[in-house]
Amino acid sequence: MNIILEMIRKPKLILLVLDRLNILRLSDKKYLELFFELKMKNKLNLNNPKTFNEKLQYMKLYNKNPKYTELVDKYKVKEYVSEIIGKEHIIPTLGLYNSFEEIDFKKLPNQFVLKCTHDSGGVYICKDKDKIQMRKLKKKIKESLKRNFFYYGREWPYKDVEPRIIAEKFMTNEDKSDLIDYKFFCFNGIPKFIYISRGLENHKTANIDFLDMDYNKVEFYRNDYKRFDILPPKPKNFEKMKKISEELSKGFPFLRVDLYEINSDIYFSELTFFPCSGFMPITPNKWDYKIGEWIDLKKINGELNNDKKDKRKNK
Repeated sequence: MNIILEMIRKPKLILLVLDRLNILRLSDKKYLELFFELKMKNKLNLNNPKTFNEKLQYMKLYNKNPKYTELVDKYKVKEYVSEIIGKEHIIPTLGLYNSFEEIDFKKLPNQFVLKCTHDSGGVYICKDKDKIQMRKLKKKIKESLKRNFFYYGREWPYKDVEPRIIAEKFMTNEDKSDLIDYKFFCFNGIPKFIYISRGLENHKTANIDFLDMDYNKVEFYRNDYKRFDILPPKPKNFEKMKKISEELSKGFPFLRVDLYEINSDIYFSELTFFPCSGFMPITPNKWDYKIGEWIDLKKINGELNNDKKDKRKNK
């Protein structure tokens, strides 16, 4: 009922719903224009993008480096990252499966993590194997395997990732404290700021804060999450984490490098090209523009023009 009332108030939402139901397939450009306007309450300027979120939408459409598909694959990216920073920073893989039926739960430890290699958010954390609700888990994983995350926000790197299931070692701090995500926002290989998060599996109680490279809170924040009342202690390996984020983000106009510090060791989490799919609420809004200035689209435009010239020559 709520979605029907929402569509009456916002007719453009009908087109998005029809697209997601695969009844009407919009072009990527049209889809993003509609979604951006509904989500961000502003029209998407692709002719002269200025904000961070606008430039992410632009790069979805025009910065299609085929390498990106490998880097969002939660299994394949491990090999890529280990070659750059070392295998000691990779969370151990316990198994790789093409279907739920292939998983031999008897061979998995009592605690583990399941996730799909091609999806975002479909993570299952098992803290006690005897308490698994197998029917519910099977449904969750099968639905994730069928889903192509590309169609939600047109993040094209996900479109051709092979849908598989990966089991990983369950990671925890010896002192039982919550794991903190450290997400480094890197521009042309330079980390400019991070956001730290805790408990994202529960939106109501989760915390997110943006910090500078000296681990101090900055002026801007996300208004859809609670901020930390007291910041978690600065990681012991913070300077090394910055170096790792630099190494992994070299050669990319923008890349978010996600890391953990667990029991004083650094572990890789994932690489993200389009945080929040380019629909991140940034308050105050002026920082959406300031952060946007750190993405230089001239190089991307130059590469596009060269590609067009090459194609014309080959005709």
